[in-house]
Amino acid sequence: MKKQVLAFALLALPLAAASSVPAAKPEDVGVSSERLQRISQMLQRRIAAGEMSGAVAIVARKGKIVHLEAQGVMDLDSKKPMAKDTMFRVASMTKPVTGLAIMMMIEEGRVRLNDPVSRYIPEFKNLKVAVAQATPGGRGGAPPPPPAAAGGRGAAPNFYTVPADREVTVKDLLTHLSGLASGTMSNSSIQNPAISRKPTDKLADYIPRLGNSALEFQPGSRWAYSAQAGFDTLGRIVEIASGMPLDQFFRQRIFDPLGMKEISFWPSEQQWPRVASVYTRGANGLQKNQNPNGMSSQVYFMGSGGLITTAEDYIPFGVMLANGGQLNGKRLLSPKTVEMMRAVHVSDTLPGRQPGEGYGLSVRVVNDHAKRGTLLSDGTFGWSGVYGTHFFVDPKEQMVGVLLVQTSNQEVNLDFENMVAQSIIE
Repeated sequence: MKKQVLAFALLALPLAAASSVPAAKPEDVGVSSERLQRISQMLQRRIAAGEMSGAVAIVARKGKIVHLEAQGVMDLDSKKPMAKDTMFRVASMTKPVTGLAIMMMIEEGRVRLNDPVSRYIPEFKNLKVAVAQATPGGRGGAPPPPPAAAGGRGAAPNFYTVPADREVTVKDLLTHLSGLASGTMSNSSIQNPAISRKPTDKLADYIPRLGNSALEFQPGSRWAYSAQAGFDTLGRIVEIASGMPLDQFFRQRIFDPLGMKEISFWPSEQQWPRVASVYTRGANGLQKNQNPNGMSSQVYFMGSGGLITTAEDYIPFGVMLANGGQLNGKRLLSPKTVEMMRAVHVSDTLPGRQPGEGYGLSVRVVNDHAKRGTLLSDGTFGWSGVYGTHFFVDPKEQMVGVLLVQTSNQEVNLDFENMVAQSIIE
């Protein structure tokens, strides 16, 4: 028995040393070691099928890491093995970090949820809403186009604008109810040369120009994902409220207190060789993304995306939220504020949401696990990244899962959630 304990302690040491979250034997926190292996088995099947090059998965329960495995390769050309410290572009998993920053500003009385954005960025005072033009020769107005996937830039229809019924609020941005760059019409408006982002722009340069763009719909009337503009605007609000550039706020107020040492918007020269390649699935298999760093910058720090990190470096963020806002004696938020963050602010019945999944303040929220078809508890929250990264926090079970992949596949995310949930035995 002593030998077994010593063997596990030696195994756990690298985990504890690399992450600010300690390791534990799964059974000590009510998780089955055998069942956790189903995560690895599922991912190995996906790798063998050519759906991804590799993955790193990490799971924590009750504040302890119980699973960390790297599989496959980080680059198909070099065949360099995936490692536990491989770095990944987590893209929109940056958004909950920005959401946390806004909630910190709310706690300090510097920002309010229902504040109009124009309180911080006056150019947002008189926003216009796009309305699709009538079809030539048709009868009446054309129906508005469906929202583009993930705020994508589809073919832009002709449109005219009308005044917004009300101002866009901070809460609208946090919940994707703003209509800012949320579909084909609004995205075409931000491509106007007078508005579009320039390579040298900082948030302070670009965000005010968004006040001249057209909203996709009247604020609050439906849910549509604002892939970049909405949370970039929130990032600028953090800068104004705190008096700090967003990257510095993240580092000083969030990352350093949580012991997240590797995460950044732009890796060091020593870190870049550890960054995994991004691939998309196509008819001819996996194709390497030739421009994977469009969200990362040394000048423009996106509130919507751009962070690059490891699995062990990101999980403290999730564990802190599972703990009600604190980790290792460092409190970032009150439990009441975390409760507000993960509450269902947007019902799954609002157009744009899927059954069983509402939306909170910067995070999806499972509001009916049966309707969603998931083993996760009601109240589970989290978000994903366009390149395949995914995380969730199940407060009821005190379970946190982080899956880092660089090929988008929604099925894998759902399977990962279920594989983690089924590993709970008490």
